[in-house]
Amino acid sequence: MLPTLAEVLRIPVVERARPRVVVGEDLLGVTVRWVHIAEVTDLAHLLRGGELVLTTGIAMPDSPGALRRYVEDLASVGVSGIAVELGRKYGAESELPRALLEAAREAHIPVIALDRETRFVEITEAVHVRVVNEQLDELRESERLHEVFTRLSVEGARPEHVLREVARLSECPVVLENLNHQVLLCEVAGEQPEAVLASWEGRSRTVRGGGRTVHDTTMGWLVTMVGARGQDWGRLVLICGASPSPRQSMLLERAATTLALGRLLERHQESLERQTHRTIIAGIVDRSYSDPQEALVRARAVGVPLDGRALSGLVLRLPEGGTGLAAQARLSDTAEATARACREVRLPALVGSLDDVRVGILLALPQGQDPEPRLQRLAERVRELVGTGPVLAAGSHTDDIREVRRSFLEARQVGDVALHRPERRPLYRLPDLHLRGLLHLFRDDERLQTYVERELGPLLAYDARHGSDLTEMLRHYLEAGRNKALAATSAHLSRPAFYERLRRIARVLGADLDSVETCLSLHVALMSLDSVRDRLPGEAP
Repeated sequence: MLPTLAEVLRIPVVERARPRVVVGEDLLGVTVRWVHIAEVTDLAHLLRGGELVLTTGIAMPDSPGALRRYVEDLASVGVSGIAVELGRKYGAESELPRALLEAAREAHIPVIALDRETRFVEITEAVHVRVVNEQLDELRESERLHEVFTRLSVEGARPEHVLREVARLSECPVVLENLNHQVLLCEVAGEQPEAVLASWEGRSRTVRGGGRTVHDTTMGWLVTMVGARGQDWGRLVLICGASPSPRQSMLLERAATTLALGRLLERHQESLERQTHRTIIAGIVDRSYSDPQEALVRARAVGVPLDGRALSGLVLRLPEGGTGLAAQARLSDTAEATARACREVRLPALVGSLDDVRVGILLALPQGQDPEPRLQRLAERVRELVGTGPVLAAGSHTDDIREVRRSFLEARQVGDVALHRPERRPLYRLPDLHLRGLLHLFRDDERLQTYVERELGPLLAYDARHGSDLTEMLRHYLEAGRNKALAATSAHLSRPAFYERLRRIARVLGADLDSVETCLSLHVALMSLDSVRDRLPGEAP
C-alpha cells in the first residue's frame, strides 16, 4: 500500500525539515507514488500523477497569473502535493505567495512549507525506499493470494470453502448474494449472524456503483461482481469498514474470480441456491445451530421467512439406481425442478438435497390458511415436472422451528414406505400407509426381525437353496385375498402349476394356507420383510 502524504511527513528526514501544512490539512490522506524534484515551472508533461513535487521555489514566477497556471498544470496531472523549501526565494519567515495558496486551495492540492533547509536527495531516497518496499510487499501478498486461490480452484473447492478463506484472510464477514440481493452463502468471521444479515436485502439494494468493485463508505461494504463470459450472477460483499485496504480489494476480486471459475466448471452439481438451501435444511435437521434464531435469520436472508409461519417438512424420494455423475445430475435436476414447482405455485420454500436419493422441501405457509389445496397443487406440479418415479411425502405441520426436524423424519419414513407401494399418489402422509407405515417405523426392532424369520425363514432359505420363487408366489396368493384363480393369473401361471406351488409352500412352512389367521400372520410377515429390506447401501441395520 502506497504511503499517504501524512505518513511521508512523519518520515524522520522529512520531519527534520520542519514541514508545515499551509493548504490542505484535510487532504493529507492522498497517497504518494513518487517524489519529484523540480526547479522549473513547465514540468507537468514530465509527471504521471501521484508525485510529491519538491522545490525551493527559485524558478517560480512572480506573476499571480503565472503562479495560478503553474498550480493548475500540476493539478491536471494529479500530483499529491507541493513542498516548498523556504530560504532561497522565499525567506525563512515569509509566507508563500497568496496566488499560489489560493490556486492550490481551489485545486485541492496540499501545500507544505519546509521551514528548515534539507537535502532533497535524502527525502527522495527515504520516500522511494518506502514506496518500493510497499510495492514489493504488495507483490508478495498478490503472489500469496494467487497461490491460495489457485489451489482452491485446482482442488475444486466448494463456494463455502472459498468464503471461509476470505473471512480468515481478511478477518471480516463476507457474504455471497445473488442478483436479487438474497444471501447465498455467509461467513460471519466471529460476528453474530443476526447482526450481519439483518434486513440484508434492503441494505444491499442501497449499495450501487458503476465499476466491477465499489466501496460504499456509508455501509462500510466492499462489493465486487461475480460472473464470467459477460454473465454476472452475484455479488461478493466484504464488510470491512470505512477504509478498505488494497489488499482487501485484491483478496475480494481474486475470490470472486475463483467463484466464477468454479461456477463454469460445475456441470453436474447443485446450483448455489440449492446448496445454500440444503445447508440451512441440514442445519435444522441435524440441530447444528446453537440457537434456532440463527436458522430463522439465515432463511430470511435467502428470501424464505420462517418465523410466524406454518412449517412443514416434505421429502421427494427418488427410486434407487445410478451412480456417479449420472446420479448427481439426476438429483440436481430433480431438486431444481422441485424448486421451480414451488415458485410456480407461489409457495415460499427451502429446497435442497438431503442425500443421494432424497430432496428436502421446507414449506413456510401463512398461518390461518388451509394448507391442503396448496399442497395438492404443489404435488401435482412436481409430478408433472419430475414424473411418477419419485414419491412426495409430507410430515406434520408445526409453527415451531424446533419441531421441523420431527416433520422431516416423518416425511422421510413415509417416502421410504410409499416408494414400494404399487399405486402412485401425488402426495403421501403417514395415515395413508396404514399397517405398512407402522411396520416401517419398527423396522429396526429386533423383535420384528425375529418375527419375520420365524414366519418366513424356512421359505426364504428354500428359495435361496433351489433358486425358486415360492416367496413371491405366496405374496401373489395373499395379495389376491386367498383367491387362487386370481393369484394364478397375476403370477402368470396356470392354475394347476400355481396350486402345486401352494402345496409346496405349505409343506416348507408347515402351515395351513386355508387358515385365515395363518395367512394374516404370513401377510404381515411379508410386509415386515419389505420394511426390513428397505435400506440404502451402507445404512446401519
